[in-house]
Amino acid sequence: MMKHLPQEIAFDDQKSNCTFSPTATKPFVATRAAIEMYGFGIIIHCLLQLQAKARRHGGLDYLQEFEDPCKPEKLWFIEDDEGGAITALLPSDY
Repeated sequence: MMKHLPQEIAFDDQKSNCTFSPTATKPFVATRAAIEMYGFGIIIHCLLQLQAKARRHGGLDYLQEFEDPCKPEKLWFIEDDEGGAITALLPSDY
């Protein structure tokens, strides 16, 4: 079972402004290693959770972590600034 870990900064911090909502100029991508370890369905489920939480709090920190105690690595989501991407990856991909 995936557990969304608390973010490092407060929700009301000005840096907590990411929505994890892909656009034409900010696509969603996932690394091969993340897909192989977690599966695309789980990754999309986590992304949808992030989007809902971002709506509730008015944004999130750029780095979000999920953990499955049965997996050797966490699943990270990173939202880059404009011109970048939203990426699902493993810490070892970074």
